Amino acid sequence: MRNLLMDLGDRATESRFLVRDRAGQFTAPFDAALAHVDIRVVKTPPRCPLANCFAERFVRTVRAELTDRLLIFCERHARAVLAEYVRHYNGRRPHRARELRPPRPIHPVADLRHEQIKRRPALGGLINEYERIA
Repeated sequence: MRNLLMDLGDRATESRFLVRDRAGQFTAPFDAALAHVDIRVVKTPPRCPLANCFAERFVRTVRAELTDRLLIFCERHARAVLAEYVRHYNGRRPHRARELRPPRPIHPVADLRHEQIKRRPALGGLINEYERIA
C-alpha cells in the first residue's frame, strides 16, 4: 500500500474516500496508511454484493469496450490507454441515464434529422466519437 501511495505522489491527496468491501486482504495497516494521507475508508455493508455497483459497472464497461479489444504491452501503455478512455467516458461518451447525452459535451447535441455528422476516432479507431459538421 505504501508503494502505491508513493507512486501516486501528489495525486493521492486528490482522493477523499476509498470504497472497499470487507475482504480479508484489507488489514488495519492498509486503512492506517490511507488515513495517514487523509483518505477515508468506507466499507460496503456486509453481505451486500450490489453496494459497489458503480465501480463494478465501470470495470465491466472498461473490459467490454477496451481491454477485451486491445492488446496492452506494458504498464505505461495501460496507463496511457486508460487515461484516454477515462477522458472519453467522463466527457464524450453518451450515457443512458442522461438520455444518451454526454456528461461534458464540447458541442451541442446534434439533431440527426437536419444535420450531417462527422466521426472522430478515439483510441486509434477502437471507439468513435461523433459531432455535427459546422
